[in-house]
Amino acid sequence: MQWFVYMILCSDESLYTGITNDIERRFREHSEGRLGAKYFRGRQASRLVYLEGGHDRSSATKREIAIKRLKRAHKLLLLRSDVNQLTG
Repeated sequence: MQWFVYMILCSDESLYTGITNDIERRFREHSEGRLGAKYFRGRQASRLVYLEGGHDRSSATKREIAIKRLKRAHKLLLLRSDVNQLTG
């Protein structure tokens, strides 16, 4: 099963990073304020801005942690990188 690392741009311009094996379902859950992610209480999911596939659950979790540790400027660079499956 393929896992994805993703980032969502929120209504307050912050970036939320997570992992999933079904990106459409997970974005819908965030948008509707359902299931998990207390982060979305008080802010709305605006749009998916980053998607990185090709992971198993373990590598996706490690990548998520690495991205969460980045400063915002580095996350913004990642959004424009070739790794982002949403660009190009």
